[in-house]
Amino acid sequence: MTPEQFCARIGIAHPIIQAPMGGFTPPELVAAVSNAGGLGSLGAPYFTPQQITDAAARIRELTRASFGINVFAGGYATENTIDPAPMLALLAEIHAELDLPPPSLPPLGKSPLKGKIDAVVAAKPAVFSFAFGIPERADIARVQASGSFVIGTATNVAEAKALNEAGVNAIAAQGGEAGAHRGTFIGRFEDSMMPVRELVSAIVQVTDLPVIAAGGLMTGADVADLIKRGAVAGQLGTAYLPCPESSAAPTHKDALMAARSDETRVTRAYSGRHARGIVTEIMRRLDPRPEIILPFPLQNDLTRPLRNAATKAGDARWLSLWAGQGVSRSRQMPAGKLTTVLIAELLAAR
Repeated sequence: MTPEQFCARIGIAHPIIQAPMGGFTPPELVAAVSNAGGLGSLGAPYFTPQQITDAAARIRELTRASFGINVFAGGYATENTIDPAPMLALLAEIHAELDLPPPSLPPLGKSPLKGKIDAVVAAKPAVFSFAFGIPERADIARVQASGSFVIGTATNVAEAKALNEAGVNAIAAQGGEAGAHRGTFIGRFEDSMMPVRELVSAIVQVTDLPVIAAGGLMTGADVADLIKRGAVAGQLGTAYLPCPESSAAPTHKDALMAARSDETRVTRAYSGRHARGIVTEIMRRLDPRPEIILPFPLQNDLTRPLRNAATKAGDARWLSLWAGQGVSRSRQMPAGKLTTVLIAELLAAR
């Protein structure tokens, strides 16, 4: 499939995809990107089914163009074998600095995937994408039958092969440069940090499915380079975080714009899963003690109160400042204008 065929298939004008970043992609951002000719994407991993329904309805109030919805398809721990006491003690010190009550261990819940897929089927977005695993084959077929193009996330060749066998329509190749959570679900995290250019080249050798490049892309020229290597489109996340429509905290946006080099590192401190962000104080305190970090989503739920408090206080020390390795090339402008700029750069470089 060529980039032109891919765009025609999902109903967009240009192969620019705004990454579906959970917690950062309100309907206003999604619609602005779609209205400008790219694919806006709603990151809904932490949404309830009703929130997915409501957000999709709001996006449709703002645009008639294609858009995508993304969820987590796995990664939820079913049990915890790590003693929570050391983590609770460490976080209690941080809570005291923020005038918060001591942390308490949240319950270990069940995966909410089934209900979310029901909401996606009802919403009928042009694209449904997922990470952290693979939904059941019947659920993939059900989403496809509703009219959605299905994209799975791979961080290595084994995952790409598994997605191909599961019947997805395309694969998002998440290179090691990518910001926020790693999608790895087969093999060790350490073995799945291939640079995006190498990963795209490797995946196109093992599947005929269209491959979308993700990880460190910040300009249209970056997308053009990956298309020359076999990708049909580029997916950009960090590039869109500084936009006024993004729901990233002002402190987060300031940190992105202030970066002068790759100031990022992969950490499990915030959520229990590996994720890339700008180095913060909480990473400095927790990263040296990986043995006390709880699994996802326990760690994520446990750190949420301090992250929320830090957001209100504008205290970057405790925020999860997710960012990819291209962060030093961040640009701040409205999402629609940024998409237009990316398209112009892409066309000039192809």
